[in-house]
Amino acid sequence: MWAYVIRRVLAIIPVMATVAVVVFLILHLNPDDPAAIIAGDDASTAHIENIRRQLGLDRPVYVQFFDWVLRLIGGDLGASIFLDRPVLQLILERVEPTLALAISTTIFSVCLALPLGVLAAWKAGTWIDQTIMALAVLAFSFPVFLIGYGLVQGLALELDLLPVQGFVSLSEDPVEFLAHLVMPTIALGLVYTALLARMTRSTVLEILNEDYIRTARAKGLANGRVLIIHALKNAAVPIVTTIGVGIALLIGGVVVTESVFAIPGIGRLTIDAVLHRDYPVIQGVILTVSGFYVLINLVIDLTYTVLDPRIRY
Repeated sequence: MWAYVIRRVLAIIPVMATVAVVVFLILHLNPDDPAAIIAGDDASTAHIENIRRQLGLDRPVYVQFFDWVLRLIGGDLGASIFLDRPVLQLILERVEPTLALAISTTIFSVCLALPLGVLAAWKAGTWIDQTIMALAVLAFSFPVFLIGYGLVQGLALELDLLPVQGFVSLSEDPVEFLAHLVMPTIALGLVYTALLARMTRSTVLEILNEDYIRTARAKGLANGRVLIIHALKNAAVPIVTTIGVGIALLIGGVVVTESVFAIPGIGRLTIDAVLHRDYPVIQGVILTVSGFYVLINLVIDLTYTVLDPRIRY
């Protein structure tokens, strides 16, 4: 098992190296001069040259790359041009809201989708199955921002049950922390729930047609034991894959959700950086998100070895 783990960890190195090269080339693949774009249309030549020196664009490309890599190894992602603050500090300040939203959405979706998917598979072809799948299709069809605005109108403005927008840190007020996460979690989690429920249904339904399931039923095992111990456990690998992919896809949804609910997370930071053409921040965010993707994939691969020991070999 440890050999497999080591191989998977070592496989991260070329992936992140490729990502680093692509991220570095963001500045140099731009047909326009990044310094001139950042400076604006009315900027003087001296101001543009000052920005070029600040970004290091006045040096040869290979020198810029190796200097950038050395700073990355030391944990230096550069400084924001617009905010004049270290990029790493900006990202760390925005991690808690995004991470809290991603975790709460994952918990909400998994706890809702797995029972619905298993129930739909167990009652395949009945009105229960058709209702669950119809609701899944409906949830998957609505954009996240539309669901968000609907929740704001209904739960916040009309019923005054939840705060409209913003974020409160867990360390400041746990109750307000949870209250501010309810609507963003539902808005982002419904689409994820629909995807996971459909995947769970199709996987469990396939497993239920296997011979060992018929044998378990013939032995007189209870339906719950057949579903959980025999069917769901053997369907766990593709379901875990879907959960992992869904967590990665949450990053895209987080950008929209954080904008709708004014959550100061990585998504809002990304939008602000793009609008202000703050290239160091854009590079830092892409590296951070890419590292998150790679970490999720690693966790999924290692989870496979627990669910199916044969994968270790």
